[in-house]
Amino acid sequence: KDLEAFDLGKESESTHDLYGPESFAKGLLLARRLVERGVRFIDVELGGFDWHNDNFTNMEAKIPIVDQALSALLHDLHESGLLDRTLVVLATEFGRTPKITPSAGRNHYPKAFSYLVAGGGIRGGQIHGQTDATGATVIKDKVTGPDINATIGHAMGLDHDKVLMSASRRPFRLAGREGAPLTGLFG
Repeated sequence: KDLEAFDLGKESESTHDLYGPESFAKGLLLARRLVERGVRFIDVELGGFDWHNDNFTNMEAKIPIVDQALSALLHDLHESGLLDRTLVVLATEFGRTPKITPSAGRNHYPKAFSYLVAGGGIRGGQIHGQTDATGATVIKDKVTGPDINATIGHAMGLDHDKVLMSASRRPFRLAGREGAPLTGLFG
């Protein structure tokens, strides 16, 4: 019976149209169906954002896919009341240089970049942190990777300071040595 969640054919044509035809959109639609059935952790990846060349043409192709499917997911979760208990995170492992290269691309830039978090007890409509006018340097409320991990853990009710054991029997903390949840986002 649990496998019925994977049958996207049970969704209406209008729902498919709402999410879009791409595989990423189908992944988010499946994610919604899994959340409805109590699955606690879901990862959907789009990939293909490593634009060292022709950044703007690539963005015009990819960003509408993310925008449509993510908007549909958030709408559906909100309408069903599941967004309050479901944390949605849109993330990357690093940002892109604020300066455009001669080949109209952007290189890797871990110094300043953004995450989107919605639901899971986080108040909507907030911006946390700020860069300078060029997007090159964080000038207010810097957040680290361990802080993001701690914030996700906090939304899940996990203690970010607790020492856990990995499968290889190595101790670790959800937020590393320095990370702390951004509790001000909740409420």
